[in-house]
Amino acid sequence: MKRLKLFIPLLVFVLLAGFLYRALYQDPRTLPSALLYKPFPAFSLPSLGENQQTLDASLLKGDVTLVNVWATWCPSCHVEHPFLLKLAQQMRVRIVGINYKDDTQQAKQWLVKLGNPYQATVVDETGDLGIELGVYGAPETYIVDQQGIIRYKHVGVVDERVWQESLLPIVKQLQAKGDPS
Repeated sequence: MKRLKLFIPLLVFVLLAGFLYRALYQDPRTLPSALLYKPFPAFSLPSLGENQQTLDASLLKGDVTLVNVWATWCPSCHVEHPFLLKLAQQMRVRIVGINYKDDTQQAKQWLVKLGNPYQATVVDETGDLGIELGVYGAPETYIVDQQGIIRYKHVGVVDERVWQESLLPIVKQLQAKGDPS
């Protein structure tokens, strides 16, 4: 029994080294979402549009949708914005924005000045929807299928590389499943 106790520090060291080794080779941008393959959280929030209509999760049903969490205070959102404009103009994908913990007037001015890639923008002034989504910060982008189920979460800027390598294959796959032809 005494000899067995001598191996306990070695066993602890091996376990810790295993965890460290695993952590070193994980993608730091990969943040798991508890909502993957679950319905988008229910919400009832105002639109950023002029008519101030109330939007809810039914907005995300019917088409494959990119849901982009953004804010005017977010430097990375400024970097991402031109690509989202290009994506909205050139690709067959719907983009819905969630304006996260932001000043509504500044957000409206930003979209007028820089262009609006969003078919609709939900105002999440208090961040409650973001909390339900598990948002770590902006920008974050979710792919939601035709039934309103979250299929993918990307943390960080969406650019050409991210679109081609990560998002587009998923969008195409979901669009093909929903296409009756």
